[in-house]
Amino acid sequence: MAKKYVYFFGAGKAEGNKDMKDILGGKGANLAEMASIGLPVPPGFTISTEVCSIFFKAGNKIPKEVEQQVMANLKKLEKISGQKFGEADNPLLVSVRSGAKFSMPGMMDTILNLGLNDKTVEGLAKKTGNRRFALDCYRRLIHMFGDVVLGIPKKKFEEVLRSKKESNHIQYDHELTENILEEIIAEYKKLVASETGR
Repeated sequence: MAKKYVYFFGAGKAEGNKDMKDILGGKGANLAEMASIGLPVPPGFTISTEVCSIFFKAGNKIPKEVEQQVMANLKKLEKISGQKFGEADNPLLVSVRSGAKFSMPGMMDTILNLGLNDKTVEGLAKKTGNRRFALDCYRRLIHMFGDVVLGIPKKKFEEVLRSKKESNHIQYDHELTENILEEIIAEYKKLVASETGR
């Protein structure tokens, strides 16, 4: 049997518990415990802390067996949620949260709304009946992904946002209209392309 690297939790069950902080990190162990005692925890899965070491030893590559386990657990999420990752009309969105054995406030990164793209954002808009909300989720994804994964300085995204708010006489993010959000998303994409060459 293959070594286990991915641990599912949700629907009143969990493949881990509070005593597995070495393997699941503090957050993952606590989520597993809460799910197993029946608390209303959204379903998800935790990739073991060991995978980080394996990733670096493999030259920043995810081993095939880890990828297969992640995909199998993503399928479980799709089945429970009734949504599909990457599907334009009924997209499954996930959050990726880092964790460690010990609490490290402010040190661990999070990416929300993973699964949004130019097509799925419209599916989310249709599903929620709120296109502005969907566009704002997409804007936030590009900002977080650009910073955390691609290493683009956060301040570059913040400058685009600040400039757009200033030119439209807007003080708060919730005042951004659909049109302005579309403009910000387009500028964020240009920023990513210029910073990464992609």
